[in-house]
Amino acid sequence: IGTLSQAKKETLIQMTILSVACILSFSVRLFSVLRFESVIHEFDPYFNYRTTKQLVENGYYEFHNWFDDRAWYPLGRIIGGTIYPGLMVTAAAVYNVFNFFNVTVNIRNVCVFLAPMFSSFTVIVVYLLTKEVKSVGAGLVAASMIAIVPGYISRSVAGSYDNEGIAIFCM
Repeated sequence: IGTLSQAKKETLIQMTILSVACILSFSVRLFSVLRFESVIHEFDPYFNYRTTKQLVENGYYEFHNWFDDRAWYPLGRIIGGTIYPGLMVTAAAVYNVFNFFNVTVNIRNVCVFLAPMFSSFTVIVVYLLTKEVKSVGAGLVAASMIAIVPGYISRSVAGSYDNEGIAIFCM
């Protein structure tokens, strides 16, 4: 490190802080998985998991035209016209990327870990946005804060497979 120029040292420190913030953002959301096991929490996330499983197993056309007789019982629910499919399509895309590279993973595990993964992506996006608006230092502070802010953690814990997990990244 002593032979590096000042600019390279600053870049190394910035990337180290950003990497630690990304790792912290991911790992702080894994408490329920470490304490118990990899499970889907609540009712809406489980419904989203079932629809994602339908999408992966039968394709988008069947998913869009699927009538789910177990939702809104006893009436049922036409899935294509009553949901926002972004979460399911994103999880299915991640699952298909893993399968393309011959990485065996269960769709449930993709759904469980999708929100923590996107929280790490959110750290990077917040850093880049704040760096452009203010400064590199402000970007690092903002990225570190979004990694541990309780309101965002509660919406993106592992197993909370709901729209907020990726929506905050997309905004």
